[in-house]
Amino acid sequence: MRDFGTGAIAGLAATMLAAFPVVGQAQEIRPDQREFVSLFKELVETNTTLSSGSCTLAAERMAARLKAAGVPDSQITLFADPAHPKDGGLVAVYPGTSRMLKPILAIAHIDVVEAKREDWQRDPFTMVEENGYFYARGVADDKAMAAVLVDTVIRFQKAGYKPKRTFKIALTCGEETNGAFNGAEWLAANKRDLIDAEFALNEGGGGSSDADGKVVEQNIQVGEKTFATYRLETRNPGGHSSVPRPDNAIYQLMHALQKLEAHEFPLEMNDTTRTYFREGGKGRGDELGAAMVALAANPADAAAEAVVNENAFLHSNLRTTCVATMLDAGHARNALAQRAGAYVNCRIFPGHSVEAIQAELAAIVADPGVEITVLPPKRPAPPAPPLDPKVLGPAEALVEQYFPGVPLVPVMSNGYTDSTFLTAVGIPSYGMPGMWGSDEGDGVHGLNERIQTRSLYVGRDFLYDLIKVYANQK
Repeated sequence: MRDFGTGAIAGLAATMLAAFPVVGQAQEIRPDQREFVSLFKELVETNTTLSSGSCTLAAERMAARLKAAGVPDSQITLFADPAHPKDGGLVAVYPGTSRMLKPILAIAHIDVVEAKREDWQRDPFTMVEENGYFYARGVADDKAMAAVLVDTVIRFQKAGYKPKRTFKIALTCGEETNGAFNGAEWLAANKRDLIDAEFALNEGGGGSSDADGKVVEQNIQVGEKTFATYRLETRNPGGHSSVPRPDNAIYQLMHALQKLEAHEFPLEMNDTTRTYFREGGKGRGDELGAAMVALAANPADAAAEAVVNENAFLHSNLRTTCVATMLDAGHARNALAQRAGAYVNCRIFPGHSVEAIQAELAAIVADPGVEITVLPPKRPAPPAPPLDPKVLGPAEALVEQYFPGVPLVPVMSNGYTDSTFLTAVGIPSYGMPGMWGSDEGDGVHGLNERIQTRSLYVGRDFLYDLIKVYANQK
């Protein structure tokens, strides 16, 4: 493996990890970290929920931070669709010295999931630091990464840094709400040249820690499932409930859903998941780990699959999944239903189109009286990005320096991110390692969202160093 200038980075990594030994312990921070927290706090405390917030305002505030650091107006683009004035975003370009090398792009969404004050222990839109954590909506998903990207450009500008490759960042809205205006989708469709890059960095990777806050794994996301929702509906003339009839819309729908419940989509693997099962399994040292390794070697190993399938995440990581999420039926309590419907959410393994899964659902149900439609918006279904050594190599080397002995394992997401839109237009996108959370989820999408201060500070320097490596690659 090439030397990426690891001596200085390794020294910084050791210093950073030593400075933050355990969760909850008082932490001394550097002056530049204090400045970063000010930026982070401003972004977090700018409400960007769909119901009452403004991504446009958040983007404008981050643009002001860039300008105050000396980034020229010509390198900053604020954008907003006229039909969605509060869903705007920001693209900033930090120029490289080479005209031949393609740029590197990093993206982060700045919209957040809704949060009700009465449900939270603290005001969800006032960032507080307690017991080794920052608390507020969006501190982990995804304003930590968004703040780090803005901060990275500021650090480059203040240092007069001259990378070989141009580095671009895009802060966008709409990731958290399927069907809302999506800034990444809009940029890919309307401003492809502005965000053009050899590859992109995004959320979706990261690490996990044990109960003591020790980092035990780091992941780089390489590919994700496609999100699609289908409507299953049955209809008939209905009638008076005192005269039941055999063609009952509710029962017909129920039978269709029972068939779907009983259906297991076949096991599949691609380069990413095969590597994840092989390498992730090696590090476990238990029955599940051995089964993961065995399945990576032989996907037809039924005994190994049976063990792996007991883990809900791993079971889903091996196949397309479809599950009923909502039901509605009938128009009166004393009438036969004229209509019954169900929403079925599918997470589609890469390589299958939304239409192909629609056809498979029809085959599973095997009832022409059950109408199956795809609900908008229809998301693209690109193949997974390649396991590119130019992306994975530097990340692996840096993980070893920051977290000695901790493996970097590529993983396919069971969910989805805005990487879908970039990969679909020819910009392969990867979820970056660096920051980490606990297996409990740290309140992401739920109550009392939080991020370890240690994770934020170490992850900030990790991403800064990693971006510098990528920006200087030939």
